[in-house]
Amino acid sequence: MTAEQGHAHTQDTAPPDHHHDHEPKRWWRRIGHAVTPHSHDATDKVDPAMEASREGIRALWISLAVLGATSVLQAVVVVFSQSVALLGDTLHNVADALTAVPLGIAFVIGRRVATRRYTYGYGRAEDLAGIVIVLCVAASCVLAGYEAVQRLRHPADVRHLGYVAAAGLIGFLGNEVVARHRIAVGRRIGSAALVADGLHARTDGFTSLAVLAGAGGVAIGWRWADPVVGLLITVAILFVLKDAAREVYRRLMDAVDPQLVDRVESTLRDTPEVREVGEVRLRWIGHQLRAECQIAVAATATVVQAHAIAHDAEHRLIHAVPRLTAAAVHAEPDGPDRAAHHEPVAAHR
Repeated sequence: MTAEQGHAHTQDTAPPDHHHDHEPKRWWRRIGHAVTPHSHDATDKVDPAMEASREGIRALWISLAVLGATSVLQAVVVVFSQSVALLGDTLHNVADALTAVPLGIAFVIGRRVATRRYTYGYGRAEDLAGIVIVLCVAASCVLAGYEAVQRLRHPADVRHLGYVAAAGLIGFLGNEVVARHRIAVGRRIGSAALVADGLHARTDGFTSLAVLAGAGGVAIGWRWADPVVGLLITVAILFVLKDAAREVYRRLMDAVDPQLVDRVESTLRDTPEVREVGEVRLRWIGHQLRAECQIAVAATATVVQAHAIAHDAEHRLIHAVPRLTAAAVHAEPDGPDRAAHHEPVAAHR
């Protein structure tokens, strides 16, 4: 049994005596169990990586539904208020909903099996989608700043301020709901692109608040309130853009959380018969983590024994490190010349 198969078996096997009719569950979980095929047999379970992709796609569908409803409500107010600011915010929310398209495509592509050309699979498609999302955030920032400057140069009256303010609040709440959901799911499945998309939704929420604040300022006679608040929101978007760009950049550069490295090293040290831990390398492929590690075993260990130790270490890593789906552990003989030793005694993948 491979380490990946062992991992899937442990993660997906349901506990015994699991009775759907007697355990107290929330009503939405009951509905989920009713409409989703499930089984207690480990061989019928969905692969964890595939399930992560499905969870990401599900999050995108929810985002599209929430932002679509938000945009429709705002568009109704735009028709009878003639608010240019609200029109811009509505179009912005529509654009944000459409950013789910490249990420959804990336999730679908990432589910394709590896080939002889793409030996690591297609998980990097998520990182490419992350670049597109960062560019969308940057465009949103430029557009928000431009509209704010234009409104300063050409002030305009807004009718039905109460409805405009309500629509702005709806826009903020809709985007914040989407942002929280995308970020939570993205972090849970390890998708930097989905997290970046959530941050993008949060910037749109700030833009909606600008509509609300601007309407309040106009109501008390401050015609300059709307564009000034718009400029402040542009600055806020810049900070969010920096965070999103940094996260996607780190993923493209194969950066990982140092705490993950610490956990890998600790797990290897706790493996029986491991004398020392050498080089540890981790990288993200989409929302899946892969590891390449070196360990030192007794110089008197046979090839078979070294192989067994490496296999045990690999098995422990798969279970100890979240989102780790594959590991290669190389065992080398311990001794004073270990540093100069380049060929592993045994390697297990």
